[in-house]
Amino acid sequence: MAEDRNAPWRDELRKNIKAKDRTSTARVHMNELAPDYRIKNKEEVNQGLTAEQAIKEAQRCIDCANPSCVEGCPVSIDIPGFIKNIEIGNFLEAAKVLKKTSALPAVCGRVCPQEIQCEAKCIHVKMGKEAVAIGHLERFAADYERESGKMDVPECAPANGTKIGVIGGGPAGLSCALDLAKLGYDVTVFEALHEVGGVLKYGIPEFRLPNVIVDVEVEVLRKMGVKFITDCLVGKTVTLEDLQAEGFKCFFVGSGAGLPRFMNIDGENLINILSSNEYLTRVNLMDAANPESDTPVFFGKNVAIIGGGNTAMDSVRTAKRLGAKRSMIVYRRSEEEMPARIEEVKHAKEEGIEFMTLHNPIEYLGNEKGRVTQMRLQKMTLGEPDESGRRSPVEIPGAIETIDVDMVIVAIGVSPNPIVPSSIPGLEITKWQTIVVNDEMQSSIPVVFAGGDIVRGGATVILAMGDGRKAAEGIDAFIKNQK
Repeated sequence: MAEDRNAPWRDELRKNIKAKDRTSTARVHMNELAPDYRIKNKEEVNQGLTAEQAIKEAQRCIDCANPSCVEGCPVSIDIPGFIKNIEIGNFLEAAKVLKKTSALPAVCGRVCPQEIQCEAKCIHVKMGKEAVAIGHLERFAADYERESGKMDVPECAPANGTKIGVIGGGPAGLSCALDLAKLGYDVTVFEALHEVGGVLKYGIPEFRLPNVIVDVEVEVLRKMGVKFITDCLVGKTVTLEDLQAEGFKCFFVGSGAGLPRFMNIDGENLINILSSNEYLTRVNLMDAANPESDTPVFFGKNVAIIGGGNTAMDSVRTAKRLGAKRSMIVYRRSEEEMPARIEEVKHAKEEGIEFMTLHNPIEYLGNEKGRVTQMRLQKMTLGEPDESGRRSPVEIPGAIETIDVDMVIVAIGVSPNPIVPSSIPGLEITKWQTIVVNDEMQSSIPVVFAGGDIVRGGATVILAMGDGRKAAEGIDAFIKNQK
């Protein structure tokens, strides 16, 4: 990176605009669809930057000698490198720089929590200014490349003939597959669902991440020689022993956390109370919003979503688009403690979502047909901080409220799917059913590496991708050591 920074054209850029002028320029803000329009469809809310906006925003980057933004990126993207290419209008080269380390730049530009990662480390923040819009610029470069029809395919080393199996086609698996393919390995991704993408496809709505974006990024991996086998649940459809018999030498497990959590309160088994996993998967991946679908989803009119994370925001905004008159977030802490991205909360409020913070469900009530009709909420206040540093919610004695609901979506987190880990004899797992790994992402079974939600219990897309990259490095070292 230091050599690139010292290239004559980069040095000339720094001379053309002084650092103080770059830091005094206001951040460019992305255009969005109007709330009253977007709640009636599934079009993407954020509209991206124009070329003029992208260049103007790229000019805010001072091209630091020691770019702390890179330290904040779990996959170590050369952030100044791609941004400076945008500044000179070399948008395709910017995309090429991104793809040296990221398997999913168009995805990450849309869904990564840049505000607490790369942008949080930006020198502008330390100066009391708004960070350079790294995420917006990443999206711009990736979108420009896709729309140009000139998709760059990363160069791969000569094929070495060693077969590696990647279990799970989500962010961790795709990132691992990219790096292994670049190293010359024969990579096959085994995906349990009928489409590749994992949580990117089943968990994130079209209005935040269009499926076509994921498909295009996956297609790049196909062009690199990565093979994909869908509708294949490792541990059921095929075992690790079967795959080893077929010549696979090593495996990466990135099977995610698809097991929903519930609160185990009275009435939770009533009809039309479901997990966010089921709700979003049916709508996003199974066309359940179509009345002619084989598995149509119920269109609630008074819909409550339990939780305060991004999945809760995705669920409540989806319910709004499916015609809910009243869409509510019910969260036991205050808005300040919500783990959802600030942008998601902003968009939800603009769309008329109600926020019932400091409320916690204690019971659901139903009718004679077993359908949920009401929920009882315990009002809360904030006590002392818990282990995570957030203030713990405390019940207000006797403060209970009952509200009408005809649909409840529980979005309080997920647990790792136990099917893959339980199918591997001798694999060390924790009491939370996550796979135990070392610093190289290697499990207790030497040929099995793992990362993402199946190791962390819950992770962002970019953290899962970082695990995939680290695992690819570990697999490569392990294979070479074996030889």
